[in-house]
This record gives sequence, structure tokens and C-alpha cells, in this order.
Amino acid sequence: MKTPLSILSFTCLFCLCASVFSAEVAPVLDGKSCEPPKYPKAALMNEEQGTVALLFLVSPDGKVTDSKVDKSSGSKSLDKAALQAFSLCKFKPGTKDGKPDQLWAKVEFVWKLE
Repeated sequence: MKTPLSILSFTCLFCLCASVFSAEVAPVLDGKSCEPPKYPKAALMNEEQGTVALLFLVSPDGKVTDSKVDKSSGSKSLDKAALQAFSLCKFKPGTKDGKPDQLWAKVEFVWKLE
């Protein structure tokens, strides 16, 4: 049985649209909404450096509702300072199925002495 071309076209178009809207888009940090982390004094004195990867659960209105360290910088004080500072930031909410939703965002911060 042959399927009319117009039905195939509609089916393919529907599949394409469904796959676009079923994707999740992660929240994005609004860097202008908060202050960058400040180097803890003890970390400065010990010349600690490193990159910390943080995870933030962001609500549909862009506020952080939960946070955790995904990968440590190697310094608890640097990790804590970054987590506290970025928890105060606002995020552009993530989307699921094309609508704002509560999703996790990953933020990496590099601590480097100059």
C-alpha cells in the first residue's frame, strides 16, 4: 500500500517538532546578577588554586533552590566560597518541552592567583 506524500511530509514534520520541544535546555547563569566569589584569606595565605565544578538546581523563576559541589577544586574553603557566592546569583531558567522548568545547571569556577 502506498502512503501519500502529504501524509509522510506531515509525519516527518511532526517528528521533527516533537524532538525539538522534548529536549531539555539547561539554565544559564546571569553573571551580572551577583558578585564573583572572594578568595578566602586562608586559601590566599596557603596559595590554594583550582577549578571547582558546581551544580545548582534552578527553579522556573531563575532562583537557586539547591546546590552542591560536583567536582572539588581540592580546597574545601575555595569550594565553599564559590558555592555560597553563586547560590545568590539569578539564572535564566532552563526549559523542558519548551516551558520553564526546574533543572540543574553546571557552573565551573577557576581559582587562580596572579
